[in-house]
Amino acid sequence: MQEGFYTLKGYTMLEHSQLTASMEDYLEMIYRMGEQGFVRITALAHALHVKPPSASKMAANLRGQGLIEFPKYGYITLTEWGRHMGAYLVHRHEVIGQLLCAINHTQSELEEVEKIEHFLSPRTVSNIEKFLEELKKGG
Repeated sequence: MQEGFYTLKGYTMLEHSQLTASMEDYLEMIYRMGEQGFVRITALAHALHVKPPSASKMAANLRGQGLIEFPKYGYITLTEWGRHMGAYLVHRHEVIGQLLCAINHTQSELEEVEKIEHFLSPRTVSNIEKFLEELKKGG
């Protein structure tokens, strides 16, 4: 990465990430819902508080990235890569949630987690996890 300051969009472009924050949100929810059973567009849209056409369009984008399989009028299923990414996104969400709850002495920080989770690197998430483990040990 080059030295200097960038706008948020500038940093995002430097990362060359293929997944937008919205794509991550959808993939994370598909992973969560898939653990409970079948995932339909209408249920996904309901869970994310969006309209079904928006969910369908995003499903097409995720299919284009090779993360899901989505036959017309069928169920959404994750590919192997989609399961891997979905598991990471859920893990990242949980780690950040644990940190924020520890800092704020609360039981849930869902809104805060949703706002910041997309901007942390896997390295930072891993280091937060290590920090939390040390915190639990009392050190």
